Amino acid sequence: MKIAAFIPARYAATRFPAKLMQTLGDKTVIRHTYENTVATGLFDSVYVVTDSEIIFNEITQNGGNAIMSKQTHESGSDRIAEAVKDLDIDIVVNVQGDEPFVKRAPLEKVIAVFSNPSVQVASLMQVLTDNTLIQDPNYVKVTVDKNNNALLFSRSAIPYPRSTDTPIVYYEHIGVYAFQKQALLNFTNWSVSPLELVEKIECLRYLENGVSIKMVVTEYMGVEIDTPADLIKAAKLL
Repeated sequence: MKIAAFIPARYAATRFPAKLMQTLGDKTVIRHTYENTVATGLFDSVYVVTDSEIIFNEITQNGGNAIMSKQTHESGSDRIAEAVKDLDIDIVVNVQGDEPFVKRAPLEKVIAVFSNPSVQVASLMQVLTDNTLIQDPNYVKVTVDKNNNALLFSRSAIPYPRSTDTPIVYYEHIGVYAFQKQALLNFTNWSVSPLELVEKIECLRYLENGVSIKMVVTEYMGVEIDTPADLIKAAKLL
């Protein structure tokens, strides 16, 4: 089974433009993400997929592999699908470019679920306990069924605690996905779905088209760089 990691890297991020090229320690955010993904040793190949010559040069000039997108894409999954279309790959792992603290164990766990051939898409989640973050729309939440298949992703706090008598576990969705290659190609053939449009969460397109997403609980993944404040947190963690 051939497994490859792809890191979609858009330069013009809405909330924090050029965030992937911000310096974190002695490297840019995107270099940390790329090099830590390679260092896991889990993948036959690792690529950054970008629409930016600046990011492309940052990776290739430092010995990495990068692919320039030929088309304009709304989501990272669409960007990766263009890159993998003609490659001999079985499992595609999407590592977000703004996740500089990538570790082996969580990625290994999400890859492992594909030993069950019925799994088409998988992703990561971690327990969220800080109420400020639970209410923060920059933190995507996910609810799951008893088999850890995703029921819904939202920027709102889900589930809503109408009853305070029942203990609630909130999960943050971590932006690491893994797909069977064909499932990813199918994704690009579907129209952008209504929930995806309103929430700006691309994996909702799978749920709205009847494809289950197997969620895997992971330990703390570090800081995702969405805002300048996150970069400060990441620097302290580093």
